[in-house]
Amino acid sequence: GLDKAKSLLTVTEGNSFLDLIAKQVASMKKEFKTNLKFMLMNSFATSKDTLEALSKYTDLGTGSDLEFVQNKAPKVTASDMTPATWEKESGHEWCPPGHGDLYPAMLGSGTLDKLLKKGFKYMFVSNSDNLGATMDLKILSYFASTGAPFMMEVAVRTDADKKGGHLAKDKITGGLLLRESAQCPEEDEKAFQDTTKYGFFNTNNLWVDLVALKAQFKKNDGALPLPVMKNSKTVDPRDKNSTKVLQLETAMGAAIECFEGATALVIPRSRFAPVKTTNDLFALRSDAYTLTKDFRITLAEKRNGVPPDVKLDGMYKFTDAMEKMIPNGPPSLIDCKKIVVEGEVTFAKDVVIKGTVTIKNGGSGSKEVPAGTYEDKTVDL
Repeated sequence: GLDKAKSLLTVTEGNSFLDLIAKQVASMKKEFKTNLKFMLMNSFATSKDTLEALSKYTDLGTGSDLEFVQNKAPKVTASDMTPATWEKESGHEWCPPGHGDLYPAMLGSGTLDKLLKKGFKYMFVSNSDNLGATMDLKILSYFASTGAPFMMEVAVRTDADKKGGHLAKDKITGGLLLRESAQCPEEDEKAFQDTTKYGFFNTNNLWVDLVALKAQFKKNDGALPLPVMKNSKTVDPRDKNSTKVLQLETAMGAAIECFEGATALVIPRSRFAPVKTTNDLFALRSDAYTLTKDFRITLAEKRNGVPPDVKLDGMYKFTDAMEKMIPNGPPSLIDCKKIVVEGEVTFAKDVVIKGTVTIKNGGSGSKEVPAGTYEDKTVDL
């Protein structure tokens, strides 16, 4: 539902995701005294504006040295399985085929061979919206020492993560695999979200041996056999009444099942600060998170590794609506366990949320949450 790349959204102190990533890379180059290689996998929808935004960081490189573009796939009309058409905006007829396209896009663009020829052996991959993830030298050293071809960073699941993909074991091979919510039948949803049954989730921080990746492509005739997921959408993401479509996608973490000897590493929550929804962005902009000297965003120490649980009303699904709700910035969430917003509200400056708080506006029109501290209560405006 965005009209620009998510990585261009402002996160903190006037910095976008891309600004912080560029500054992270510069910090690591300075610390490690090495020419750390950085690349983006862009989509057909994000390439132009992200390259423009990064042009001020000249040390990162340009063109094919800085990016490769993933493939695009037609959206499929749900009713008859034909390619979707949308005359109002033909660009809506196409979608990226999920971040699992990382691997074939690297191969098809020549990026994989180019990196191997330059002597690169190890690749660290993370989502651009996860500012806790950096190329950690200790983790790289550990990965190299294991000899594993693939390693996934996982974290302990909390209620805030119960809908995310979890780590599991293949009953037949005993190997590791990733199961996403889109692969879960409705009747199994409760078990899928049981954090005591499935204790670890995929952070999408991945370490890949590029030589092993090339070997897998050779073994599988130029492909990686990743499971394909079916996601139900509307052809125009902002128009719920537009044609219902299916988007066929793969997940890059699912490659863990393609490599014999693949492993996983439990990491602290500090390496996982993602933005998938406006709930996440709302929390990330608050004082529950801090900006480190090397430009990582991590949970404040006081949070003890557990993020605040944010549930905004459905009307705030898109960032432009959320921005109108917090003209003075988000409330303090450093001591918040859970905040629920129901109805149309705006937050005044100096609002502090502690414990579990529900804010309700059952009427029409926006109502303001006045300055003050709200602790373990329901506020009816």
